[in-house]
Amino acid sequence: MKKLLLIGCGGHCRSVIDVIEQEGAFKISGLVNKTESDLVHIFDYPIIGIDSDLAKLSLEFDYALITVGQIRNPKIRIKIFNTLKELGFILPKIISPRAYVASNVIIGEGSIIMHDAIININASIGTNCIINTKTIVEHDSVIKDHCHLSTNVTVNGGVTIGEGSFIGSGSITKENIKIDKNSFIKAGSIIT
Repeated sequence: MKKLLLIGCGGHCRSVIDVIEQEGAFKISGLVNKTESDLVHIFDYPIIGIDSDLAKLSLEFDYALITVGQIRNPKIRIKIFNTLKELGFILPKIISPRAYVASNVIIGEGSIIMHDAIININASIGTNCIINTKTIVEHDSVIKDHCHLSTNVTVNGGVTIGEGSFIGSGSITKENIKIDKNSFIKAGSIIT
């Protein structure tokens, strides 16, 4: 199995670990925290470095995944993404075996499709995106780079969500609309 380095040690990381374990395509070999802390492992996985160690770790690991969450804005995830790319890491796409992804869906590097998400025909997911638990992305929708669709979001058909956007839990979009880049949509919103 390919060795995978996880970047970020918060709550989102714990959820991602479960998806990676169930997918079974990668062996989690270590985690990287932002700075030094008393935390030495998450579950059975060791914390083997901090952000400033990434250059050294790139000599040992080919694959890395960003496991920092995104709520207010994507700046931290974008910064880490760019650093990892500059260091030559490969950022795999991770898809939960409990998710449904139609055969012609395009998913960009470094994106994760969490448990029970549904991505329907002709949809497109950009790079470094989080499609969270039980989210539905309907036919012909486009989710641009660095977006986070939180838990139980419904994106109806033909919607485009601009780069860097956050859509809060339980939100529902009208079909065939465009959401501006860097939008922040609060939980439970009806987006028309």
